[in-house]
Amino acid sequence: MVGMVIGLIATLVIVQVMGLFEGQKRTTSGSADAQTNGSLALYTVQRQLQQAGYALPIYSSLQTAMACVPATTTDNDTGTANVDLSPVTITDGGNGPDGQDGASDSITIRTGTSAMGGAPIKISSVTGNIIGVTNNLGCSQNDIAIATNGATCQMSKVSNVDPGYTQITVASANGMAAGAVLSCVGSWTTTTYSVSADGNLLQNGAPIASGVVNIQAQYGISSIGNNNTVTNWVDAKGGTWAAPTISDRNRIKAIRIAIVARNGQLEKTNVTDACTSWTAAVNPTGLCAWQGTSTDPAPKINVSGDANWQRYRYRVFETIVPLRNIIWSKTLLIQ
Repeated sequence: MVGMVIGLIATLVIVQVMGLFEGQKRTTSGSADAQTNGSLALYTVQRQLQQAGYALPIYSSLQTAMACVPATTTDNDTGTANVDLSPVTITDGGNGPDGQDGASDSITIRTGTSAMGGAPIKISSVTGNIIGVTNNLGCSQNDIAIATNGATCQMSKVSNVDPGYTQITVASANGMAAGAVLSCVGSWTTTTYSVSADGNLLQNGAPIASGVVNIQAQYGISSIGNNNTVTNWVDAKGGTWAAPTISDRNRIKAIRIAIVARNGQLEKTNVTDACTSWTAAVNPTGLCAWQGTSTDPAPKINVSGDANWQRYRYRVFETIVPLRNIIWSKTLLIQ
């Protein structure tokens, strides 16, 4: 009997120890998965952000178009009547299910693919669908052609490039006129990153990384358009930054982004708290994006879509991406 009791006690201890180590193993492996998923997600979004604005028309005090009207013959992957010309648009996520701010943002990035970087050329004449230009070295057949003239913009598709370098034929020249500035951007690419309800990073609606539960992003803005020094970080909401004007858009110089990855292990007790401060001068604790200030608050992270969110562990990955592929707010003489 004594031997049986000792054996049972030993068995109980062994089972408890095994259960403890199994829980620790799941927590550790889940943290490693969150590390991998978050790193992959941040790398993917960062790489695309670094291309934002490539080959798009030059923004200057003379070319102030905010959107472009595509011809019916243009391959328009946006599905909208007008094509937004902004390199990056952040859409604020608003409130979570608990009614508090900090639901996941989404980021839309726009680029071209032209090997010449969308070099601008001046239109000298328009005859039918034939565009007279000073040179057409930056254009190839099937490129998307964007003609900007002040605040107006027309988009079409290149059907032929004259070997003499002085003409371009487009599928439709409606709205194009002499004196406008033409850019051949190659293929037009619009990429949107968002987070699904079940915790996947989505690229244009298709999942590309699992375990990602929130994205927060801010615009880095300068005091004036022709200055490249970031003076403030702002959320994409409110009367100004939810829909920036041309002058405000030209102040956007960088994007700051945080991606939140979750450990899939549901713990028995709460292991995560809400962020202690978004404006603290010292390092905050809890589920935070980055250290904010009173003038530049950090964004809130709201994952209340899961009632048990505090019983999960999270990793937050953040970086700053300068917008370097577009010439901002310069007055240019284009010959």
